[in-house]
Amino acid sequence: MNTPPFDVIIAGCGPAGAMLAAELRLHDVRVLVLEQETEPASFVRIVGLHIRSLELMAMRGLLERLLEHGRRRPAGGFFAAIPKPPPAVDSAHAYLLGIPQPVIVRLLEEHAVELGAQVWHGCAVTGFEQDDDGVTVELADEVLRCRYLVGCDGARSTVRKLLGVGFPGEPSRSETLMGEMEVGASPEELAAVPDGIRMRPFGGGIYSVIVPAGGAGDQPPNLDDFKRQLRAIAGTDFGVHSPRWLSRFGDATRLADRYRKGRVLLAGDAAHIHPPIGGQGLNLGVQDAVNLGWKLAAQVRGWAPAALLDTYEAERRPVAAEVLDNTRAQTELMSPEPGPQAVRRLVAELMDFDEVNRHLIEKITGIGIRYDFGLGPDLVGRRLPDIDLAQGSLYGLLHRGRGLVLDRTGGLNVDGWSDRVDLLTDPTAALEAPGVLLRPDGHVAWAGDEQQGLDEQLSRWFGEAGRQRGPVGGMSRRA
Repeated sequence: MNTPPFDVIIAGCGPAGAMLAAELRLHDVRVLVLEQETEPASFVRIVGLHIRSLELMAMRGLLERLLEHGRRRPAGGFFAAIPKPPPAVDSAHAYLLGIPQPVIVRLLEEHAVELGAQVWHGCAVTGFEQDDDGVTVELADEVLRCRYLVGCDGARSTVRKLLGVGFPGEPSRSETLMGEMEVGASPEELAAVPDGIRMRPFGGGIYSVIVPAGGAGDQPPNLDDFKRQLRAIAGTDFGVHSPRWLSRFGDATRLADRYRKGRVLLAGDAAHIHPPIGGQGLNLGVQDAVNLGWKLAAQVRGWAPAALLDTYEAERRPVAAEVLDNTRAQTELMSPEPGPQAVRRLVAELMDFDEVNRHLIEKITGIGIRYDFGLGPDLVGRRLPDIDLAQGSLYGLLHRGRGLVLDRTGGLNVDGWSDRVDLLTDPTAALEAPGVLLRPDGHVAWAGDEQQGLDEQLSRWFGEAGRQRGPVGGMSRRA
């Protein structure tokens, strides 16, 4: 096989790897994705895309594709499966989208391929060596060369192990069964579900069922495993039948010591693992990819400021650490032991306060994240919701993965950066500031009305000003 040169090779074509490939292709980076599996997973698990991930999909024009294959659910009751109504949050996509994980992978891979990424199935990284100019990647039967390698190859990441990056944390101490199935029990029986079992209705007789596994196993569970454990704890199996999907998970919780070592980086489950309570894992990986994609592309394309690529770890590793902590807390609250159950009842009372309920939902769904940029008002570092503009929606302007200056004053410009940053002047924009600079991931990098301050932050995030003047390759519009 004649192998063309690649700028970036990605190990693993799960949600994080496929999303990263697409993000890189938005900037014409030559990408190859290596996926060990030859066929899609036969085990169909329904996962949930949380609010922030849905916003990112809307930013890239992908949301409508996903909505065709998913089911919207209320954005509430996520924290330790404590049933509370969803609070009001500032998002046009304030819901959970339940969707089969293989469908997400397929749609994201198709998107990446449409943009020009190559995906090789049945290929895996077996070794690599990096030097000052790039990375030599070894496969079973050939050797490839690239400028950067990214490990998106899961919890048992070969890339992470070969890189020599530590993965400290807690090993799995217990296992849990989780699935969706129909339930034949009466409302009275369901109202008396004992501690240690979580049954959440989805409508149409379908419930999410979570129950301790009662021991370790290396095979996918079946319905009889659920029935046996339900009877052991509750004395009844609640008439469960017709499962949609079933899975077993442990409570291993680990975080990589580093996300980057030279020209090799980690993202998704290769960088962090935790129990799926709260449904944050897949979302965390996709959000890693969107944070990393434009920064790595800037490095490849030659306009990245010196420290830009290092901000990937600086921003995303603390987010993962917080997710690990909140899943640890949720795991404790789901224990059937008297102490954790007493704390659970107290937390449930506190969640009756709207501020507490909203804080926990924003934490679980990712919309409460604020990166520390070290300057500016509270708006800086946060993501901007999808506000309406005179020319449509804000997220509709971010499909190409470029920066954006949204100006209400008419006095700002992006001269010198118009090949990387778009400008839209709209006096009617519902902003908390006269103008904002948005990074390609939708986070506010600057807010104000002074050109000097804007120029400083354009240089910080988008490199030195070029010679271009005006809308070269970009967008400059007035509403």
